[in-house]
Amino acid sequence: MSEEKIVKTLCRMCDDHCGIDVHVKDGKVVKIEGNREHEWNHGRLCIKGSHGVEMIYAKDRIHKPLKKTENGFVEISLEQALDEICEKLGKIRDEYGARSIGVWKGEATGFAQEEELARRWIHALGSSNYFSNDSECSIARLIGASLVYGRWSAQPNYPNSRCIVIWGSNPPHAHPNMTQQINAAREKGAKLIVIDPRYSAMARQADIYVQVKPGSDGALAHGIARELIAHGWIDREFIDNYSVGYDKYEAYVQKFDYAYVSGECGIDAAALIPQIAAELHKAAPRVAIYVGNGLEHHENGINNIRAVFCLDGLLGSVDAEGGNYFSVPSGQRSLTIYNERPLLEQGPIGVDKYPVLYDYHKECHTMTLMDAILSGKPYPFKALVMTAANPVLTNPNTPKVKKALASLDLFVVRDLFLTETAQLADYVLPAASYLERSELHTFSGLQKIALTSRVLQPEPDVQDEYQFFHDTAHRLGAGEWFPWKDEDELNEWLVEDCAFTIEDLKNNPSGYHYAEHQFQKYKANAAAGKKPFNTPTGKMEFACQYLKDLGYQELPEYFPPRSNASPSAEYPFTLVTGARKVMYYHGRNHNLPGLASAMPDPEIEMNPQDAERLHVASGDVVRVTSAIGSIEIPVAVMQEGEIGVGVVQITHGWKQADVNRITHDDRFDPISGFPLMKAVQVKIEKV
Repeated sequence: MSEEKIVKTLCRMCDDHCGIDVHVKDGKVVKIEGNREHEWNHGRLCIKGSHGVEMIYAKDRIHKPLKKTENGFVEISLEQALDEICEKLGKIRDEYGARSIGVWKGEATGFAQEEELARRWIHALGSSNYFSNDSECSIARLIGASLVYGRWSAQPNYPNSRCIVIWGSNPPHAHPNMTQQINAAREKGAKLIVIDPRYSAMARQADIYVQVKPGSDGALAHGIARELIAHGWIDREFIDNYSVGYDKYEAYVQKFDYAYVSGECGIDAAALIPQIAAELHKAAPRVAIYVGNGLEHHENGINNIRAVFCLDGLLGSVDAEGGNYFSVPSGQRSLTIYNERPLLEQGPIGVDKYPVLYDYHKECHTMTLMDAILSGKPYPFKALVMTAANPVLTNPNTPKVKKALASLDLFVVRDLFLTETAQLADYVLPAASYLERSELHTFSGLQKIALTSRVLQPEPDVQDEYQFFHDTAHRLGAGEWFPWKDEDELNEWLVEDCAFTIEDLKNNPSGYHYAEHQFQKYKANAAAGKKPFNTPTGKMEFACQYLKDLGYQELPEYFPPRSNASPSAEYPFTLVTGARKVMYYHGRNHNLPGLASAMPDPEIEMNPQDAERLHVASGDVVRVTSAIGSIEIPVAVMQEGEIGVGVVQITHGWKQADVNRITHDDRFDPISGFPLMKAVQVKIEKV
């Protein structure tokens, strides 16, 4: 008789972590649906989540370790693979030192615990060289917010907001449950303001839409600040008691009058800025400003991000109900060992160029790594272990990435599929999927924590993240740092100091509510004699002495992007990359027919006026060229107003037209080290 059951867990087809019901029949997953009991998604599930079954049982999934030979990859046993890998790592460590080895964390098998396990593993081996996708995604926002008020609120308190500003993000395609929270707030009367170069799905719902030129966001933020200050629409109590540097900041933003902002942003600032400022004032402090990935990939990214976060201070919406709320930590233990083994004396890759990136996230710089591999400077870098990342499609300057990774003495990739990056590896190890492992996840906006369920047992040669790091650490003499038998023991250790137990989490598969919302915690901190904010001064910083001491601007000064400051006759178009498509997650899912069929081919989005000048129509192929390289790609002519004149957009992830063959790995934000990927000067020719 057939055995059927439903297992409640979390989806990991993207980073939204929706609650799901996994239908299992005779030991096989047959269907995945949204969990109606889950407070985060209330039963909703996007196209990616419902295709999780296709990912688990994909024909091209890796089931056995692969070793590269002269005749291509051959299957070997797991024990042979681990033994050979560790023997080679040991020899490289002995000959070149531990810092010649690095680890690179991706997201295709998990997120939080995978990151901390990778960090723990590389430091346990004696190297400080931890890399990840984060050195070009999300961490610039964390740094920008931390420089202003000590931490980043990635999940504002939307349900209680009266005005929501979505700045450089498209939640319907990237964060569907955030979208539902925004919609619920709007049903209660909240206003929605969207700022984006593209007339996105989110922009279509906006009460006010502002189509800015790429990279000009800081000018608009300062123009809004100037307007708020001029009308006295600011929270003087917050500014006087909980901030530093306001007088310098107030003086600086005065130059951002309507004329200047109009010229930089390409908008009618005299019409739009008063509207925006009035809505912010009416709603304050219940204003939720969400900064998206769109602000990160610019040469002026961090200061633009700081400029936006300074608006929170003016409005008093920092950690406020309906504002950018700071969640209460769950209390789980950390796996990192930076206190025990900081290893700073080794000179982590990129720390000399981008010290702020390392100070705030202990992140080495992946673009500098490519140069270090190829040049041997500042020291030889010989071996890299990568967990489920695909930088061949996601990092800038693809040809250099491929050349560097292929020249390593040892390159090991753990993944579910033989990706474009995995094809360069010496060993490819099969990784457990999200349904074949268990981890903790915190829903910060809800103040809930969940333990994901191991729905399926992985095949004998397929390891979860912890088992791989455990087995290799023990082979390399670092087993003391990985004492737990398996993931289950590790999870129990992680919550030992919490006010709840693993059993509490198992009994609440839709999430355990560990704390109530506590707003304006900076006031309670101050009353208790603690620092109100986690900044060097303990206050919100309109001006940052830490940056000034490092030689950067203490104020969030605006510097026009090159496309504004130095228009190029040779490269007259401004290319934005990376706009999310709902069926894909960065470079993932292109190999799944059920998802790829929805949008099988890449395209360049173009304004109809530009298409007419180039004599092209939708479907025509054009050559797009930057100072880095060229690609050929079909055109998608948008409706008038959907994208600005002179601005084009290409989403990454397609190997047949890899946009990162033309993005820059030689132009960076000077503070974060993030590459220029969203205001790339290009020329376009019909093929």
